[in-house]
Amino acid sequence: MKILLDTCAFLWIASDDKNLSAAARDCFQDTGNEVWLSAASEWEIVVKHGAKKLVLPEPPDDFLPARRRAYGISALAISEEAVLRLARLPGLHKDPFDRMLVCQAIVEGCVILTPDPLIRQYPVRCEW
Repeated sequence: MKILLDTCAFLWIASDDKNLSAAARDCFQDTGNEVWLSAASEWEIVVKHGAKKLVLPEPPDDFLPARRRAYGISALAISEEAVLRLARLPGLHKDPFDRMLVCQAIVEGCVILTPDPLIRQYPVRCEW
């Protein structure tokens, strides 16, 4: 199964946060799954860190690749197909980063690992 991490899921994995559900942790740790972090999530982390809304133990350009490698998470670029899919996505969720994750999951055939109830309203499989 291809797993696309929601930004909060990645941050909770990277910090071993108790907010990560047991089911989400099992899904992430299943070696049969491919786990991906979207460039949209990395962008969101950099933006929030720069705006002082997110504290990281090191600068994002060190933190993100180091944590991805440490946890065996692959980087997922944003494709033109995923961007164009936004035009057909219902406006259920206003967060542009989350909307891109939904489009990427649809295009790439991924399951989104997320606790976000708004993302769950889209025609995409979610786990938590």
